[in-house]
Amino acid sequence: MGFWRGKRVLVTGAGGFIGSHVSEALVRAGARVRSFVHYNSRNDWGQIELLDPGVRRSIDVISGDIRDPFFCREAVKDQAVVLHLAALIAIPYSYVAPADYVFTNVVGTLNLLQACRDMGTEKIVHTSTSETYGTAEYVPIDEKHPLQGQSPYSASKIGADKIAESFYLSFGTPVATLRPFNTYGPRQSARAVVPTIISQIVSGAKQVRLGSLDPVRDLTFVEDTASAFLAVGESKRTVGEVVNCGSGKGISIGDLVRLIAEVLGVEVEMVCDQERVRPEKSEVMRLICSADRLRALTGWEPKTSLRDGLSRTAEYIRTHLERYKPDVYNV
Repeated sequence: MGFWRGKRVLVTGAGGFIGSHVSEALVRAGARVRSFVHYNSRNDWGQIELLDPGVRRSIDVISGDIRDPFFCREAVKDQAVVLHLAALIAIPYSYVAPADYVFTNVVGTLNLLQACRDMGTEKIVHTSTSETYGTAEYVPIDEKHPLQGQSPYSASKIGADKIAESFYLSFGTPVATLRPFNTYGPRQSARAVVPTIISQIVSGAKQVRLGSLDPVRDLTFVEDTASAFLAVGESKRTVGEVVNCGSGKGISIGDLVRLIAEVLGVEVEMVCDQERVRPEKSEVMRLICSADRLRALTGWEPKTSLRDGLSRTAEYIRTHLERYKPDVYNV
C-alpha cells in the first residue's frame, strides 16, 4: 500500500477494538500513526496495550477527550488523514446515559470535523454503524435505506453522520463515511455478542445466557473491517460518500451460538436472560449488508470466513479469559 507509506495519520478511538486494529494495519502499511485514546489517570491505552511491542513502539499515542474542541485541534495538527472511530458504542448503556452519547458521538464528531476543516486535513473517514438503519425494511441493506433511531446510540450516530454530511455539502470538507455492520474478532470486549457467547463457553458454562435469539446480524472479521478503513481512506472516489461494510450474509443469534459451539466442539443450552433483552421497539431484528458501493469505489472484499474468524476469536478469548467476566452481564 504505497499510499500510506510515510503518511501522517490520526486514528481517534484507537484504544478501542476496531481502532486498535486500524492503527496496527496502518503501521504495517508504513504510515506514521498518531493514536488518540481516551484520557485516564492510569495512563491505560486500552487495546493498544495488546499490540505486538514492535507495532506499539511505532505508534505516537496521545491521551485526551473527543469532547474537548481544543484538544481535537491539537490532535489534528500536521495530520494528512484522520480516521475517526472515537465513540460510545454500547447500546444498553445508551438507555441509561443518553446525554453521554450525544456529547461524545455528535459533539465529538463536530469538534473533530471543525478541527480538520481549520487545519486543511486531506481526508477524513468518519465511522458510522449499521444500527443507524434500524430493523431492515428490505435486505440486503444499501445506503439508500431509511435511517431509524431505534436506540439513543443509533440516534446519536445518525446525528454524527449528518454532521459529517453537512460539512461536505456546506464546506467541501473531504469526508467519507464508512458504515460497518457487525464486526467481531480478537480484542473485542464482552459487551458484544460474539465474545459474550465464546467467553461463557470457554469458561466451562453449559448454559449460554443471552438476550433475544431471533435477531439476524451480518458479521465481518475485524481485519477485514480494518482493511475497509484503509481502502476508503486512500480512495479519492469515496469523498462525500457513505459506504457500507459487511459480508452480505446474515445469521441469527441462535444459529450463531450453534455454530460457535460446533467450532469449539461442545454442546450448550441457550437461555434467554430478560436483563439482556432490548426494549421491544428498540431491538433491531435484521441487518444484512449490501457492500456493492464499497466494492465499486475501492475494490474491497472480505477475506475471512465466518468459521475461521470465530475460531481465531475463540483462541484469543481462551488465552485472555482473565480479561472477561463471563458470569457478569457487560452493558
